[in-house]
Amino acid sequence: MKALSKVNRCTIAILATALLTAIGSEIKIMPYEEAPFRFGLGSIIFFIAVLIRTVPVITTGIITGLTVVLFRSLLDSLFYEQPFINALIEHFPAALFYFSFAVCLSIFNIEKYKTKPLTLGLMASLFEIISNSIEHLFTTLFVTKIPINAEEIFLLITIALLRSFFVVGLYSSIIIAENKKQVQQLLNIGSNLYVETLYLQKSMNQIEQITASSFDLYKQLATVHSELSIKALIIAQEIHEVKKDQQRIFAGLSNIVENKQSDHYLMSDLLSLVSEANQKYSVLLKKNIQFNVLLNEDFHTHAHIQLLAVLNNLVANAVEAIENEGAITISVGMKADETNIIIEDNGIGIPEHSLPVIFDPGFTSKFNEKGEPSTGIGLSHVQAIVAKLHGNIHVESNKTTKFIITIPTNML
Repeated sequence: MKALSKVNRCTIAILATALLTAIGSEIKIMPYEEAPFRFGLGSIIFFIAVLIRTVPVITTGIITGLTVVLFRSLLDSLFYEQPFINALIEHFPAALFYFSFAVCLSIFNIEKYKTKPLTLGLMASLFEIISNSIEHLFTTLFVTKIPINAEEIFLLITIALLRSFFVVGLYSSIIIAENKKQVQQLLNIGSNLYVETLYLQKSMNQIEQITASSFDLYKQLATVHSELSIKALIIAQEIHEVKKDQQRIFAGLSNIVENKQSDHYLMSDLLSLVSEANQKYSVLLKKNIQFNVLLNEDFHTHAHIQLLAVLNNLVANAVEAIENEGAITISVGMKADETNIIIEDNGIGIPEHSLPVIFDPGFTSKFNEKGEPSTGIGLSHVQAIVAKLHGNIHVESNKTTKFIITIPTNML
């Protein structure tokens, strides 16, 4: 079934390419009235379709060429009352263009050059010049009998370069946008994994304490009740096994997070990612929130995973603190050897009595309809992440709420 579905998708892609190319080829410029010498969008659509979708190039070229010829011939028959056979002969050279272009793309394996825009553009230009030359040679010999001159050759080469590099530029823009989306997803995954390692580390510490308590209970019971003492020892051993399993998971997650931290990301890119993600979150909550990002000096950071975890949590909290509409400002400034990060919102604020305990483990002010507390990473984890970067964080809540983070710049 999967193989059949793949074949169906491939067939649909080929037919869609052929039809769109045929329609696009009618959006054209014909510089010479005495000859069917045209420049249209058809070749642009065909080339971009072949680059974007992995299809059998030669098969796609043959079907596209035939579709273009039939489409043009039908239009001439219907609107210009030209005999269909005559129209077919007149437009058949166009099929040779797509045949030739597809063969060139296939022979030189264009897939290898998709990551090399300059080479791809030059090769595509050469292929178009070759294909256009074959088309116009056939047109000259069997249709118009009018030889192509130097001016037309120059125009043909110029248009080939323009069309090819336009397509390559468009394709590169699409790929860059897609890569950016994938990088954002990977960063979010890395950030979430980093937070999970914090939870796991906390859980391992608790298990260590429980194991120690169970072993102490075993020693106490050993002198008074041997049967219960053995049960206590078994419990301690089982808890210890659970801890070893968690240590293995923790080691694996830590390796993944450390590998992700080997890269460097621009601070402006991280801030853009945070604001875009939380803009979507605010829309999901049906809130009208304006996001402002201020950065006095851009820089690369290797602590992107930690920063993303901190910023996403604090900005998401700010989104939730705003009732219907408001504003959130994310400011990053470098001063001497320190980098200051401020997240400010004009939401409902934090009660004065909560300020001293807001970073305590387990503290939360968010509960669902059933009265159950939030399971977010919590401000205690945010503080722990900042502390690992040798920084500090504090909060001010008056007319607006500000979380102010100070981190040594060399840690970023």
